[in-house]
Amino acid sequence: MMAEHPPLLDTTSILSSEIPLLTSPIVSGDGAQQVILVQVNPGEAFTIRREDGQFQCITGPAQVPMMSPNGSVPTIYVPPGYAPQVIEDNGVRRVVVVPQAPEFHPGGHAVIHRPPHPPLPGFLPLPAMIPPPPRHIYSPVTGAGEMATQYIPQYHTSQVYGDLDTLPAHGRSNFRDERSCKTYERLQKKLKDRHGTQKDKLNSPPSSPQKCPSPTSEHNGLTKGQDAAGISTSSTKSKSLGKGKSNSQTDTEVEEKDEETKALEALLSNIAKPVVSDIQARTALLMWSPPSSDTREDIDKNDVPEVYTYEVMISNTGKDGKYKTVYVGEQNKVTVNDLRPATDYHAKVQVECNCVKGSPSEAESFTTASCEPDTPNLPRITNRTKNSLTLQWKASCDNGSKIHSYLLEWDEVIAYNSEGKSSPSESVEYITCADKPGVPSKPSVKGKIHAQSFKIIWDPPKDNGGAAINTYVVEMSEGLNGNKWETIYSGAAREHVCDRLNPGCSYRLRVYCVGEGGQSTASDSLLVQTPAVVPGPCQPPRLQGRPRAREIQLRWGPPQVDGGSPITCYGLEMCHTETDEHREVYQGSDVECTVGSLLPGRTYNFRLRAANKAGFGPYSEKCEITTAPGPPDQCRPPQVACRSAACAQVSWEVPVSNGADVTEYRLEWGGVEGCMQMSYCGPGLSCEMKGLLPATIYYCRVQAVNVAGAGPFSEVVACMTPASVPAVVTCLQGLSEDEVESPHYSPSTCLAISWEEPCDHGSEILGYSIDFGDKQPITVGKVLNYFIDGLQPDTTYRVRIQALNSLGAGPFSHTIKLKTKPLPPDPPRLECAAYSSQTLKLKWGEGTAKALTDSIQYHLQMEDKNGRFVSLYRGPCHTYKVQRLSESTSYKFCIQACNEAGEGPLSQKYVFTTPKSVPAALKAPRIGRINDHTCEITWEVLQPMKGDPIIYCLQVMVGKDLEFKQIYKGPDWSFRYTGLQLNCEYRFRACAIRQCQEIGGHQDLIGPYSAPVLFISQRTEPPASTRDTVQTTRTQWSQSDQVCAAVILALFAIFSILIAVIIQYFVIK
Repeated sequence: MMAEHPPLLDTTSILSSEIPLLTSPIVSGDGAQQVILVQVNPGEAFTIRREDGQFQCITGPAQVPMMSPNGSVPTIYVPPGYAPQVIEDNGVRRVVVVPQAPEFHPGGHAVIHRPPHPPLPGFLPLPAMIPPPPRHIYSPVTGAGEMATQYIPQYHTSQVYGDLDTLPAHGRSNFRDERSCKTYERLQKKLKDRHGTQKDKLNSPPSSPQKCPSPTSEHNGLTKGQDAAGISTSSTKSKSLGKGKSNSQTDTEVEEKDEETKALEALLSNIAKPVVSDIQARTALLMWSPPSSDTREDIDKNDVPEVYTYEVMISNTGKDGKYKTVYVGEQNKVTVNDLRPATDYHAKVQVECNCVKGSPSEAESFTTASCEPDTPNLPRITNRTKNSLTLQWKASCDNGSKIHSYLLEWDEVIAYNSEGKSSPSESVEYITCADKPGVPSKPSVKGKIHAQSFKIIWDPPKDNGGAAINTYVVEMSEGLNGNKWETIYSGAAREHVCDRLNPGCSYRLRVYCVGEGGQSTASDSLLVQTPAVVPGPCQPPRLQGRPRAREIQLRWGPPQVDGGSPITCYGLEMCHTETDEHREVYQGSDVECTVGSLLPGRTYNFRLRAANKAGFGPYSEKCEITTAPGPPDQCRPPQVACRSAACAQVSWEVPVSNGADVTEYRLEWGGVEGCMQMSYCGPGLSCEMKGLLPATIYYCRVQAVNVAGAGPFSEVVACMTPASVPAVVTCLQGLSEDEVESPHYSPSTCLAISWEEPCDHGSEILGYSIDFGDKQPITVGKVLNYFIDGLQPDTTYRVRIQALNSLGAGPFSHTIKLKTKPLPPDPPRLECAAYSSQTLKLKWGEGTAKALTDSIQYHLQMEDKNGRFVSLYRGPCHTYKVQRLSESTSYKFCIQACNEAGEGPLSQKYVFTTPKSVPAALKAPRIGRINDHTCEITWEVLQPMKGDPIIYCLQVMVGKDLEFKQIYKGPDWSFRYTGLQLNCEYRFRACAIRQCQEIGGHQDLIGPYSAPVLFISQRTEPPASTRDTVQTTRTQWSQSDQVCAAVILALFAIFSILIAVIIQYFVIK
């Protein structure tokens, strides 16, 4: 509404903080015109009427500047119970709304009396207490925008809080005359008779089962509704009256109250539908009668109220549509304004009395009359020249009667229909515009480029188009190839600071200017790259699953701010709470990891940081995780001391308990390693085994147990005979490529071997050592197959293996020779050996006879219309002819070589283009004799080839000449040859020429010549003999040419079939 609101005024020195301010106009200035600042408090509204007659509602908190045209302080209309007061402070006069004395009784109605303490936080006006405020016209304030010039103060009710027992009954009810008060007193007397012991609690009216409308709503400037808080409080107090009484008494009182309420509700519901009269285009008069009590004879005549509150509702969406309240008051008629012409309406009336509403009446329908059209919109210019203007305007609302004509008076428009003419539109003025300005200079960066901002400058255009440049507009597009331009600046300055940018991003900027003549073309774009920064802090890592005794699994997400560069790495740091030692346990690109080698029952702190190309960012907050208690560690191998042939002493040490004391040890003993039995279970650290057999191998192992469970068994220990290194490995052999399942296996750089497990000689085999030449031997785990990588292609290796156990390495196995395969070959160079309009003959490699017997195969591929490469040829040949191609078309090819090592890489893309085809050979021309010295030669006509025109060339060879001479070249298909000599031989032939339309000019493609035709010029004889001679000559030449062509075609077909058979049999198979 305004460009800038003035600052709020301090009112603490005028009013107490306990009294809230309503809308307060503030007047300042001493001139003929004074500015009035209307202060709109929160929860209130201020309505103004604009110059076009429309109303605009401004809700608080806000300050609306108005201007007094005569320089005097206007009369301020305020709600009842309040009065305006003018206070001058430092030369500024302010009008403040303050509460009035309690003796103020507007209109003779009941006044709400309130105690002095505590003050009420709001004002609750009654509808009858609000006088219709007059309209005051003020001039708009300069610089405040399009401020309306008329306002209507709006009164808003607020809820009343505090102790309701101190309020008299007439201050909380909507009673408006003496008869209503008597009815209320009579109902109150009945309640006092039933509850005589609680006289001090009956100041509030009886609660109604139907609540009064709590939120206030305004219709046509009137206010309806009552304090919902007061009703709910009254209902609560009514409930408290029944404490201490029996349930039967309470039910009886509620039933009596419901009967009185239902009787009053039935009376209010018996109202007839309204009567509509004096229907105009925008207004209608509604009248109705009070509700009738004839149908209820049991109602007391004295209980029937004489004053009702009527609520009138109308709907323009049908009988069952949404209704809108247009009037609330005590009158039994109302003139409804602001209706739409030629519109169907339905009206209902509803009665309310003593906070009890009856049912709405039946709907009465009526239709408003038609009227003259609305004022047309301003005409706008659609085209202009030096001496003419083309105007256009939008059709206005016809208001029920079709518009049959418009009257344009230079720059005003008036609409006519059968009801009359509309008001003329506002006048407009158009002038010719200047030309659009030139292109501004390309923007440049001024100063340093920061991660989130930089400054650009530019120069004005050399040509301003004949008028001053009003605005420069800077557009920015994010990314190198972005097509979406966004406006980031518009103003008169020639520099701008581009801020709130993303680090590490590319931006393109361009500038164009706007003048009176229009918008210029955008300048060349400037590319700016903002530097990247380190990423922001990550969220603390979170535990995934339950913590284990020796490992935990953590997971995290990327930081919210990546610093303008992709996150490349994460660093996870762990700190033991007991030692306070920080160490990095993970660094990589994954978002989860498993941290192992932890101690059970310990607390660890973890924190995370992310890195991009600019470096590592800050650490996240710490995440504290405690490992679960775990079973004891694995015991060390027990020590066996043989005391005799039948007795052995077995002892062991206490392992790490992992947070829980060891409660017992379990010793397993047996003669077979896989069939040991429990021999001891107890807290001791030694055990004596008796009854053993001499010269026998025995195995034993020990296990520790605590409250968390049993730990792992120790290594198996054999006794009685000393242990030794493993035996020699047998069955060492190489594996073929098909037997290896690893995706990383390559036959050119890897060798796969397998073996059988040898005898361990009393000590478990821990791994194997593989020797494959001069290099350092490889130690592997307890596996039976392995593939060696990092080898040289096409190389022979000697491989042997030995087993390892805790006592050492066993002897080497026998040596085997294995050889790696050569690397796949590189792709050859692809060339086009021959070409035509429909074929391309491709060639690659050397193409010698030795190459046909080589093991290298070639795979030729061509790109199709969808951009995918399809296979054309796979085989050992070095040439291939691609057929069925289109003329003057580019084709892409690639090739790869394959051998026993696999398929090699694809070559680069080769592009070959087919030339345009020449015209086909013409048939032999036909010769017609005209006279002794003139003949006419005709030939067949060819159609244009793909838009290129066709012309013809005719040649002749006279007598014994050895060369043909051109006698015609043009688009015609016949030619008359003159100057024939008698008894002389003439041979004619013709060809077609295609005129190709090229960028640099046209190019002629000459097709093959037709078969020559012999013509002998002789003296004129009888027509019959002449025709026979010419026909005989033509037939002989035609038959000889056809036989020659057929023989050549047959020989070429036989030769092609023979070559295909040879290639199929000797090369492919």
